[in-house]
Amino acid sequence: MINLNIPVGVSDFEQIRKNKYYYIDKSGMIAELLKTEATAATLITRPRRFGKTLGMSMLASFFDITKNSSPLFDGLEISKDPQLCEKWMNQYPTIFLSFKDVDGLNFTSAYGMLAATVTDLYKKHLYLLDSDAINPYDKETIWRIVRGNATATDLKKSLSLLIAAMKLHYGKQVILLLDEYDVPVAKASTHGYYAEMLEIIKTMMGTALKDNSDLKFAVLTGCLKIAKESIFTGTNNFISDTITSSGLNEYFGFTQKEVDQLLQDANITDHAECIKAWYDGYHFGNFDVYCPWDVMNYLRDLQHNPESKPASYWKNTSDNAIIRSFIDYAGGSITGKLEALMSGSYIIQRIEENLTYDYLHSSEDNLWSILYLTGYLTCVRKQELPGTLPEGITALRIPNAEIREIFETTVQTWFSDNARSWNRKALFDAVWNGDSSAITKEMNALLRMTISYYDYKEDFYHAFLAGIFAGAGYMVQSNKEHGEGRSDVVVIDSRGGRAAVFEVKYSKTAVHLEQDCIEALRQIDNRMYAKELEDTYEQVLCFGISFFKKRCLVKKALDI
Repeated sequence: MINLNIPVGVSDFEQIRKNKYYYIDKSGMIAELLKTEATAATLITRPRRFGKTLGMSMLASFFDITKNSSPLFDGLEISKDPQLCEKWMNQYPTIFLSFKDVDGLNFTSAYGMLAATVTDLYKKHLYLLDSDAINPYDKETIWRIVRGNATATDLKKSLSLLIAAMKLHYGKQVILLLDEYDVPVAKASTHGYYAEMLEIIKTMMGTALKDNSDLKFAVLTGCLKIAKESIFTGTNNFISDTITSSGLNEYFGFTQKEVDQLLQDANITDHAECIKAWYDGYHFGNFDVYCPWDVMNYLRDLQHNPESKPASYWKNTSDNAIIRSFIDYAGGSITGKLEALMSGSYIIQRIEENLTYDYLHSSEDNLWSILYLTGYLTCVRKQELPGTLPEGITALRIPNAEIREIFETTVQTWFSDNARSWNRKALFDAVWNGDSSAITKEMNALLRMTISYYDYKEDFYHAFLAGIFAGAGYMVQSNKEHGEGRSDVVVIDSRGGRAAVFEVKYSKTAVHLEQDCIEALRQIDNRMYAKELEDTYEQVLCFGISFFKKRCLVKKALDI
């Protein structure tokens, strides 16, 4: 493998280019954006980890009048258009601001982070305090913001003030680049101060974008397209670039051509099929794309260890609470759809792109829309469907192996939590009384409450069974060596001087449940799983248990 300088976690365009890190050229986005320069604001929404921040950093380097960026773009696609570069490169005062860190468990904390973010932005423009073009009253406000003493009104008008001041100083209209614009309201919605934060962000956006003659244009990025009426009221010449309708889709994520070149440069084309299965599968407009975060992480790991297996790098960037909220919300139809998705099939759903964070969980359509817009699901190509879908309806599926693993892990955690919260006394009594019929009844009741899918095998049911007893005062041993092998699950009641041995089987059909259950008991007997335990505990019970989807059958050793 050829050792490429992979920039994992680096979203600064200048740093990547100056340090000669491996860079997949996305500079063509500049020319594409400038085709609509008359547009006051362009909102670009993509899932996280698809290169939004790096793209915005590139735009800032290209436009910023205080920089000399020609060497950074040398050899890139945009440099092949010298007329465009002469007209636009480093010709405009540019504001580059990110709201990614504006978070807090309460409004006071989040407000403080927002104020600090604005203060840091203003500190980059201290030259305005010495500018003869700016009146003393505006300089007083600038000083308050720089010193961290901004009033609520100062904060709400901070973007429009900075734009106006820069326009006066440079004598040119200003370009505004706002990354992760929706983070403050998304966090506010999660923590319960949505209305307070929305008021501030809405005023900031309104004063900066609405009929602002000092603004050349603005580009905003985020994960979700918040309804215009909610946050961009009155903003004219406003367009949205989303994963369903876009001219910029090839600039976010890696295309197949780009991944092929990357693998060729790294001399690891033999990994192409694996990388495609794990990290491809997203359909943005007319483009099929890979998640760039994952591809780069895996290539870095392969450079360190050529035997590295694909991992769920995306999972580690979030707690994936969105899927969990789905499962907690689960009614009959949602459960069935989750099962269909996890079995490899697709679901038919109406997608709503114009959302407001305070109503995200107000309908099932919204919930599926969020999973789609945030990258947990992707659309199915029309040519893959048996017929034509009605207008506004989309076929959705899990895009790749990585996201499937996230769903599976989340569901398994939910299974475990559900089992712990369920009243298990009747089940425990049945186990220690050796009542296999009662155990079967209780286990089936719990299984009916859960989400299943066709790929469940013994390892899932093994973990599910162990989870029922874990945390209930019992010691649970999984795959520990006993006798001449390793039993699946052993539950020990030390205080009661008793133990229960479970051998788990997954049945291919419901008809095989009894046969597989008997086979499990024979395995316990033939491999003497209980023998060692009998020397320590007064009572040792042995159970065979077979599962098929949401059904199970339990038998005790003496039942056959």
